[in-house]
Amino acid sequence: MPHDTIPFARVSLSSNVRPHLNLPTLAVAALLAPILACGAESQCYGSVSNGRIESSVKLPLSGANFSAYSTLAATAGRTHVHSKVAAILAASYKALAAADPDVHYVYGETGWPSGGRLRPHRTHQNGLSVDFFVPVRDGKGRSVPLPTNLSDRWGYDVEFNQEAKYGDYSIDFEALAHHLYQLDVAAKAAGSGLALVIFDSQYLPRLFATSRGAYLKANLPFMKGKPWVRHDEHYHVDFVVPCQALPHPSIGLAPAGRVEPLMSNG
Repeated sequence: MPHDTIPFARVSLSSNVRPHLNLPTLAVAALLAPILACGAESQCYGSVSNGRIESSVKLPLSGANFSAYSTLAATAGRTHVHSKVAAILAASYKALAAADPDVHYVYGETGWPSGGRLRPHRTHQNGLSVDFFVPVRDGKGRSVPLPTNLSDRWGYDVEFNQEAKYGDYSIDFEALAHHLYQLDVAAKAAGSGLALVIFDSQYLPRLFATSRGAYLKANLPFMKGKPWVRHDEHYHVDFVVPCQALPHPSIGLAPAGRVEPLMSNG
């Protein structure tokens, strides 16, 4: 089957998860069941800051409760990830939709089909890095996508103030915390995990004050130092997936990735 027609991402559960199946694990397994025979699982090489990937997965433009930051940028190939990361995102968005279907989420840049440097990012090189734009509420309290367009570099030039506001938009810390929680649950159910979370440190007290805050503070690996750019309009997540060492450059580039939906739009 051609890579661009595979219906979903192939991911195998790790051996330390299978003997202790729980509901999150079963949910991930159910998402994966129809696609175990479709194509090879992605193979990552090197690290998030010096790596590449084979058989990557292109994320869908939208789903029931999420959308891409830019159709143009996605079409240009800037939203590819490892197949296991795609499945984790699928499970997390599905759980979020079930808990609060009115909250909308926006994902940002991830990586090239074959990995490598994705300027201006210093990471995002081997399919394990994902940017997520902060969920926001408008002036009427409605959950809406953060406006992203070419004039503000698809949202990356948006600047929130000390009160976590940008014009009429306010960061929805409860929704953000719930998203990080579900990402962690889905990652662990898939035998993976979150390797690093980067978010503006001035907002962490408000994040930790949410209903999921204590869990996040105790379980998630937030960056301790200061990132090279401010992470106020988006939060960066690196996932734990075993990768092979980078092969010799003479081996050549990885093949282009495949297009697979995270979840149905219904």
